[in-house]
This record gives sequence, structure tokens and C-alpha cells, in this order.
Amino acid sequence: MPARESTIALTQLAGEAILEKLGFDLVALDLSGEMVLSEVFLIASGRNERQVEAIAEEVERVLAASGEKPARRERTANWVLLDYSDLVVHIQSEEVRRYYMLDRLWNDCPKIELNLTSTSDLK
Repeated sequence: MPARESTIALTQLAGEAILEKLGFDLVALDLSGEMVLSEVFLIASGRNERQVEAIAEEVERVLAASGEKPARRERTANWVLLDYSDLVVHIQSEEVRRYYMLDRLWNDCPKIELNLTSTSDLK
């Protein structure tokens, strides 16, 4: 069973927020068939620690405006995880993203095509 439309809509909103702060290399993965707690992972990159934090703050602001609050927020210098239960947003520096390779770890999960305003930096 694919991710619910409501979760995809939330992923879409988060993707727009990420692009607003110049995040790049967005990948949305449908985890609903993998028996995990979340339906979607949205992974994005920022160029440095300040941008990673700014992207996370924008995602939180935009999703809060739609009534969503993260159940959990974890942060290191180069990685912010925002857990909205069905959607988990990972914002990572390029270096951290290359090291942990979440895209590869979950590469057998289907990708979700997002209709974002700017698609030039989407994977």
C-alpha cells in the first residue's frame, strides 16, 4: 500500500519549504511497504551548518502553519531530523549525506515524485 495522500501532501509542503531556503538534492522515499514506523523519508542537503539549520527552521515554520508539529527533533551540527510520525525529514550537509547514504540504504523503496516550484535541483 503506497503512502497516504495526506502524507504526500505534507511531504510536498516540506519540499517547498526546503527549496525556499535553497536546500537541494531532494529525494522523497515511500517506506510504507517496508514495515517501518514512517511512511515517507524526505532527504535534502544544505551547503553548511547554518543552512541546514535554516532549512529545518523553515520546514518547521511552514508545517506549523498547516497545524503540524514534529513529535521529535534531533540535531547535530550537520544533520537535523524532524519526525512528523508519518513523515521524517532529514536535512544533511553534503559530507554527512555522502557518509551515511540514506538514499542508498533505502534505494529499493519507490521514490515519490514531488511537484515543486523549482525542480532544477531535484534528484
